[in-house]
Amino acid sequence: MRGLGDLEAEIMDRLWSWDRPATVREIVDDLQRQRPVAYTTVNTVADILHTKEWLRRTKVGRAWVYEPTCTRESYTAQLMHQALETSPDRAGALLHFVDRISGDEATALRAALAQVEARVEARDEARDEARGDDR
Repeated sequence: MRGLGDLEAEIMDRLWSWDRPATVREIVDDLQRQRPVAYTTVNTVADILHTKEWLRRTKVGRAWVYEPTCTRESYTAQLMHQALETSPDRAGALLHFVDRISGDEATALRAALAQVEARVEARDEARDEARGDDR
C-alpha cells in the first residue's frame, strides 16, 4: 500500500470530513476555495481512487457520487503498519515512536491496548469454552 498523492489526499480529506457521499462538482467547488483545480482533473483522480478501491461510487442521476471505503483512522493505521514492516527491529521502531508521542497520545495508546487485550481475552475464553477447556 502506498500513501496518497497530494490531490488524492485532499479529496479523501474532504470526504472523510464531510462524512457523506459527494459528487466531483462538490469536491471541485470546495477545493477551488483554496486553489484553482480543473473539474476534469478531480474527476480523473476520483476515478483513480475508485480503481484503487479507496472510494466506492454510485450513479445518482447523471453524476457519480463518491464515498470512502475506509475511515481516516483505518487508513492511518494501514500506513503506520506499513512503516513498521520496513524495520528489521520493530520493537526499536515502536520505542522511538512512543518516545515522541504526547501525554494525551500515550493515554490514548494505553486505552487502545487495554481494549485489544480485553478482546483477546474474551476471544480466548470463548474458544476455551467451545473446546470444553476448564482453566
